[in-house]
Amino acid sequence: MAIKVHGSAFSTAAMRVFACLNEKGLEYEFVPVDMRAGEHKKEPFLSLNPFGQVPAFEDGDLKLFESRAVNQYIAHAYADKGNPLICQDPRKMAIVSLWMEVEAQKYDASAAKLTWELIIKPLLGMSTDDAIVEEQEVQLAKVLDVYEARLAQSKYLGGDNFSLADLHHLPTMNYLMGTRVKETFDARPHVSSWCADILARPAWQKVVAMKNNQ
Repeated sequence: MAIKVHGSAFSTAAMRVFACLNEKGLEYEFVPVDMRAGEHKKEPFLSLNPFGQVPAFEDGDLKLFESRAVNQYIAHAYADKGNPLICQDPRKMAIVSLWMEVEAQKYDASAAKLTWELIIKPLLGMSTDDAIVEEQEVQLAKVLDVYEARLAQSKYLGGDNFSLADLHHLPTMNYLMGTRVKETFDARPHVSSWCADILARPAWQKVVAMKNNQ
């Protein structure tokens, strides 16, 4: 099998790549990395990602890291497979790219911190910092206000069709739906409907099943 993903089924970044591969209907090998044992901080993993973060991705002799960059490669290289996640029209793709940047720069800035505080730290036996949670909830709410306005005009962030701009939200969204932050999403009807829509996609449900089976 040419495609390999080295990582953890619990990693939001790895889950992002799994979701993309599933949307494209591609077969791949999942190579588990024991992060508790620090395997991601030593060889041979560092030869795949010198920053020591999961996932690392291989497609034949091509080696990549950074999940959003990996997904852009998958969407372009396998454009004729599965569900289209990008647009061929440059103007439409510009809108998709814009919202991909919003996810990475605005949404994830708060969502990742909330996931760390509310999900990951308790799993590691660490205490949640309530002050950080409250601060980041306020910041996330501001971002979701912008999303609510956008989704009142468009079914998906990038336009009429599901794209990478939506997909990239799924890992943190999935985790946060099991916390008090769900209320922040649910308070905005268009955002709430969008979340329900994309979380129900079969490709994402396969990712959830993979995590639950670990």
